[in-house]
Amino acid sequence: MDVLSDVVAVTRTGRARSAHVRWHAPWGQEFTSVPGSAGFQVILQGSCWLLPAEAQPVQLGAGDVVFLPHGSGHTLADSPETPVTGRACGPDDHQLSATYASDSVDRSGDDGPVTVVLCGAYQLDPSRTHPLLLTLPDLIHLPAQEGRHPELSSAVELLAAEVENPRPGTDAAIPGLLDALLLYILRIWFDGQSSLGSTTGWAAALNDSAVTAALHAIHRDPAAPWTVAKLAAEAGLSRAPFARRFTLLTGQPPLGYLTWWRMTTAARLLRTSDAPLRSIATHVGYTSEFAFANAFKRMYEMAPGRYRRRS
Repeated sequence: MDVLSDVVAVTRTGRARSAHVRWHAPWGQEFTSVPGSAGFQVILQGSCWLLPAEAQPVQLGAGDVVFLPHGSGHTLADSPETPVTGRACGPDDHQLSATYASDSVDRSGDDGPVTVVLCGAYQLDPSRTHPLLLTLPDLIHLPAQEGRHPELSSAVELLAAEVENPRPGTDAAIPGLLDALLLYILRIWFDGQSSLGSTTGWAAALNDSAVTAALHAIHRDPAAPWTVAKLAAEAGLSRAPFARRFTLLTGQPPLGYLTWWRMTTAARLLRTSDAPLRSIATHVGYTSEFAFANAFKRMYEMAPGRYRRRS
């Protein structure tokens, strides 16, 4: 898998939720801050205002996409002056489960203008958050631009259709469409940052052929006996320039990132499989179960067996 696909596969946990909500003005819906989640709002019809907890209001129109990668609190309303009349909490909270129930909700009010929103939330595992996601701002706003992001528009249309009119197979279709939506949002954001000339950070790393070659090698085969010299060869650079370049762009030295990815992969296997510890140790490049357990404990502050039981 490529790096961006792995980020989503490793970080996402639980069931993503979405809902197709029709609001009649006046209306105001608060979404409280939820660490360990990421939310999105897509305006399908009409217009509204996004009121971040610690930023200036943002006017949204049909086709706009908003992504909140750190679960920041915010309010949606037909006007900045409208009082809040609804409140949603965390991904496991029954109020949010009702709001993001993968169905169509009509929030009837007065006979004011109608705003239709596709809203939702992804549950993330804070202990496995990829450093790529940590660099994202609290709010990403992708304004509608006709013909600019056809893949994102297509994902939104398909997801909205499945949520609004469930049919046989909808339960299987929605999770994949939600992951596709997340991938397209991240891809567009990082492409945009690259076009602005970013020279450091993950936006630059994902567009640097040498660094991405090394990253793909690590993600493709984390068990390989990688050294800085071997990763530099994958990148087509000599050892010292490669190490400086990799560290500058990703924020970690090559072998530091390799260890982090190995332990993150191991944590995922401990959570999602019954594979014996020796097998997991081999899968992430450790010939000794003891050495693997020590490395895992340094990162997660508990032994692999205990981590599995708690998960």
